Amino acid sequence: MKILTTANSKLQCALIFLVILALTACSDADTSAHETDALPFIKGVYGNPGTLLEAGYEFDTLGLNAIFVRSISLEDTLYAAARAQNARVFVEFPTLLGRNYVEDHPEAWPIDETGEQSPPADWFMGVCPTDPGFIEHRRDQLREILQTYNVDGIFLDYVHWHAQFETTDPILPETCFCDRCITAFSEHTGIDIPDGDTPGQAGWIMDNADPEWRDWRNYVLNSWVTDMKSIVRDMRPDALVGIFYCSWFPDEHDSALYRTLGIDVEAFAEKADVLAPMLFHKMKDRPAEWVSDYTSWLGNIIAAAENDPLVWPIVQAHDNPDVVTPEEFRQVMLEGSRPPTSGIMMFSDQALLDNPDKIEVMKKLYFEEIGEQGQR
Repeated sequence: MKILTTANSKLQCALIFLVILALTACSDADTSAHETDALPFIKGVYGNPGTLLEAGYEFDTLGLNAIFVRSISLEDTLYAAARAQNARVFVEFPTLLGRNYVEDHPEAWPIDETGEQSPPADWFMGVCPTDPGFIEHRRDQLREILQTYNVDGIFLDYVHWHAQFETTDPILPETCFCDRCITAFSEHTGIDIPDGDTPGQAGWIMDNADPEWRDWRNYVLNSWVTDMKSIVRDMRPDALVGIFYCSWFPDEHDSALYRTLGIDVEAFAEKADVLAPMLFHKMKDRPAEWVSDYTSWLGNIIAAAENDPLVWPIVQAHDNPDVVTPEEFRQVMLEGSRPPTSGIMMFSDQALLDNPDKIEVMKKLYFEEIGEQGQR
């Protein structure tokens, strides 16, 4: 493979790279958080909360004042019930989840350093985030949601390069080294990539321009956030923009949060209205106290951010890979509701239905122990 070997390929690559630049065409001038002083302490549930309604429960009698619903589960009946039962509606948006899309659009499949399609990382299948078709696909999906429902917020999910972190043994492939990404990186940085095949060019980049490569990947990721936020601001100016993200500390797993996933928490803090770290303690083999350890660390990050985002962690109730007892569930909820948080949600509705004792724990917490300003 050669970079920009003909006039046609130069034009094609330039046009493709313009798609990436378009992601940041809208200014980050609107980075300030919305007026949130009037918000109560958010007490939510994540997943498909419609299952709770089907089981005979109501959101307000469970102590919920917010639902966080997967976009594929959002429908008219659920939306209307949430509004009638005084629950805000926040929608999870699967930003860089490529499953189902890449199978039909192989040009969007992330390419590893060997030049091959990177295999699924456990259940997760990512996507090449510079693919123009996928960019438009996600833009269209977001616009459709916002056009159909007057939601209280959009929470961007899977805002990371292809990898799997929801496990004690993360899967961290090196991607994406497709022609499009290599060309975009070269154009963005001004670094000349020697001619050669994909393995040769990938090896050269990691040996000779690794810091620039990691920074560029982070730039692409942040550009997605900027672009999605601009759509939300344009269509639903009062809606919040949140981000679900991996809750590793920056130095864990050989600094893979930035190096491999492409995540810079400080950058997220400047762009998002709400940060929602995924504090799944059991899946990461951590004690319950780790939840508040992380939010305390995050408090220092947001204290330095001009944007002053809210912090609404999501904690684990479901039994994976081992049982989360009702007592353990209660503890992680309490740990996650300590300052600086101003809201909390649990994963997921199905965990409540599988163990009604957890429903009772949640009700007591939301009605008695977690008040309007957090824990009483």
